[in-house]
Amino acid sequence: MTTNETRAANVIDDAPMTPFHRRLALFCSGGPLLDGLALGVIGLALPPMTAEWRLDELWQGALAASALLGLFAGGFVFGYVTDLVGRKLMYTLDIAAIAIFSGAQFFVTGPEQLLVLRLLLGVAIGADYPIATSLLAEFAPRRSRATLIGLQTVMWSAGNALAYLLGLWVMGFGPDAWRWLLMSPALVAAVLFVLRIGTPESPRWLITKGRGGEALAVTRRVYGESADLDGVGERRAPTRFRTVFQGVYLRRTVFVALFWTCSVTPLYAIYAFAPQILQALRISDDRASSVAVGGLLLLGCVVATLVADRMRRRTLLIWPMAVASGCLVLLGVLAQAPPPVILLLAGVYALAIGGPTILQWIYPNEIFPTEIRATAFGIGVAASRIGAVLGTFVVPSLLDGAGISLTMVLLGVFCGVGVVASAFLAPETYGRPLNEAAT
Repeated sequence: MTTNETRAANVIDDAPMTPFHRRLALFCSGGPLLDGLALGVIGLALPPMTAEWRLDELWQGALAASALLGLFAGGFVFGYVTDLVGRKLMYTLDIAAIAIFSGAQFFVTGPEQLLVLRLLLGVAIGADYPIATSLLAEFAPRRSRATLIGLQTVMWSAGNALAYLLGLWVMGFGPDAWRWLLMSPALVAAVLFVLRIGTPESPRWLITKGRGGEALAVTRRVYGESADLDGVGERRAPTRFRTVFQGVYLRRTVFVALFWTCSVTPLYAIYAFAPQILQALRISDDRASSVAVGGLLLLGCVVATLVADRMRRRTLLIWPMAVASGCLVLLGVLAQAPPPVILLLAGVYALAIGGPTILQWIYPNEIFPTEIRATAFGIGVAASRIGAVLGTFVVPSLLDGAGISLTMVLLGVFCGVGVVASAFLAPETYGRPLNEAAT
């Protein structure tokens, strides 16, 4: 690499952190915040909605899982669309769709209408994941890239916590309180829509589409008039869906799908059914304990985000995931242990899984090139949501039929599959410029 190329590469990858990067990270984090909020409020709205509409268990399950199914479709389809038409356009259209579908929930007259709106809302939220994170990754300095992307996971937990805080306030509004609760994400989305207006297109994406003049203009707008594109490392390249299943990218697609699904499935199962699981493990104060485990999960994600740019990616992924897997297996083997032992294992699991959780967002953005980055991330979202739905539906049956010991051992083994896959397949991207990490 020549001196000029080294200097030019610093324009994006070695840029200092600026207010632009902080604003972009904050605005991008609106998608996961809305995901956590939207998934949280449906659980709170279901009891009064069930009483009003006399819903059976099938309808309750369908309404609870509909957004997750929409997330599968949104990630799978619109990641590819984003790589075709650009990040900027989708970045604003998508958040507008979230606002519209969330707000429309207030006016539903029956479960059929709500089911359709929840599916569409899930599609829009699922689409925002690859849209926003690709844009953020392509602007982020390499020394701060993992921290900025890891923030997105932290915001999911914040959104879920916000749902419960809103529930405490809104559910006292009378018989229509559940309607106000369901439409609450619309207010957040509307604010984000205004804030996202004017966000520039990714110069990396513009280069891949042969629009070098526009890329240079954006680069100078963000990094200063002396900035240029020499040595940025991007090349003109077509976006083809099949590329993610060819050559080295097939191996990486398999890695992302496996480790993401194997880490998120037990996590969703435990997060959704924490009171039932803790009761089965003979923890009497299951509600307070559930809150504590949720708080430790958030703490684990925060700590992992803070250290993500100081640790090798494989270290942050493999060892914490192995510890998390071991804790789940031990919870099954030691299901009759005293409560302090059970809570210690549950707490260590919640802290340890923070590293793998934030890397679900970091890895897909680093190991695929710009022309298919959003496509690959969308496939990861889709695969993980299959696991989330399975975890949500299968765990209650496992608890009833197989018991708590076998349930926890199976969840631990499933997480362990992700450890093995990561040990064999995970590349190391720590400290590398984005275009080099993706080759």
